Amino acid sequence: MAETVKKAVKKAAKKTAAKKAPTKKAAMKVAATHTDIAALAHKFYIERGGQHGSDAEDWLRAEKQLLGK
Repeated sequence: MAETVKKAVKKAAKKTAAKKAPTKKAAMKVAATHTDIAALAHKFYIERGGQHGSDAEDWLRAEKQLLGK
């Protein structure tokens, strides 16, 4: 009986630890701030020769690259 309880406690502890451990994707979301996205979007804008009119596409591309969306 005591052995069964020990196993159940270990199993529950593993599940709890697994839920608390951040995934790589979650860590990337935390790491990529608004400023990071803006800086990368600006880089894309400069790479396009500074032509206006594609700011939304630059922003979405930067989000996709940084957040893995």
